[in-house]
Amino acid sequence: MLKVGDIVRYLNAVGGGRVSRIEGAVAYVDDDGFVTPVLAKECVVVTPAKDAEMLAQEPKPKPAAAQAKGVTAQKAPEPAVAPFVETEEGERLNVVLGFEAKDLKHLSSTSYEAFLVNDSNYHLYYVISTQESAASERNVLAFGAIEPAMQEYIATIEPADLSAMDRISVDIIPFKSDRPYRAKRPVSISMPLDTTKFFKLHCFKRNPYFDNPVIAIDLVKDDAPAQGTRAEVDAASLAKAMNEKKRVDSRRAPAPAPKRVHKHDEPIVVDLHIHELVDNTSGLSNADMLNMQIDRFRSVMDENLRNHGCKIVFIHGKGEGVLRQALLKELNHKYKGHDVQDASFREYGFGATQVTIR
Repeated sequence: MLKVGDIVRYLNAVGGGRVSRIEGAVAYVDDDGFVTPVLAKECVVVTPAKDAEMLAQEPKPKPAAAQAKGVTAQKAPEPAVAPFVETEEGERLNVVLGFEAKDLKHLSSTSYEAFLVNDSNYHLYYVISTQESAASERNVLAFGAIEPAMQEYIATIEPADLSAMDRISVDIIPFKSDRPYRAKRPVSISMPLDTTKFFKLHCFKRNPYFDNPVIAIDLVKDDAPAQGTRAEVDAASLAKAMNEKKRVDSRRAPAPAPKRVHKHDEPIVVDLHIHELVDNTSGLSNADMLNMQIDRFRSVMDENLRNHGCKIVFIHGKGEGVLRQALLKELNHKYKGHDVQDASFREYGFGATQVTIR
């Protein structure tokens, strides 16, 4: 166990010094007045704190060369740090976010350390934030810059923090500070984070970038951002898809049908399948389509909040249950208090939820 006062050397780099303080997984190493933050597991103890203190109290003999009058002691040259060597593979961005449990045997109570891996020739500016839901505000988890071909500790996450981490967003700007380079587009990713995996041992797996099992998320793989990147889908693309849907609908129904009063015993049926919302899903990521489906759900709910006793059937399909879970989360938080049940299997089959407005 690393302690304050230990004299250490670095496991994978040249240098070392005395540990001045330890914060979480990071040790601060003092080398002649220069303090460097280093991962504790990257430090090797050369002299324990107790022995180092005894050595510091002993009088230091003068160098033999300095005892002779007029002779100046020569300081030994410091070993040179090997410069970073770029690789052909490193011209493609590969960025991984990893979560490592401090105690795999007690996943219900342990904390987790988050690491960012930059497997490329580029420096990266990054901002990593979390959200409780797609509609909520962001909270910054970590931000900074990471050097090429480096793994960096970025944050410690407590079990209580996981409830507010249903989505994770990452913004990355690649660059090279000391030489010309091919510009790469900034990456902006927002995706769901299944926090239930943090409590399941089989979800922590071996990964080539880590010594211990982790939950690893490929943010960028061979220059391709993970699904959910907003850099590839902008507001113009969404507006174009929605306008195309409106044009098709106007051709199908030239004149709007007269609005009739809805009877409470006749449920409103809303099909949330994406092809019912837009005709062209080209350029839309899974996250974008899910947000459009949730927006449609909210619109229908808001329109009928005063219609007490009104029944609404939302057809979401069976699939992997992602949309259904998102709707139930909305009903448990934003629209709580209404009756929720599975809709009639005979009429709607699997994959439909009925809400009765109260």
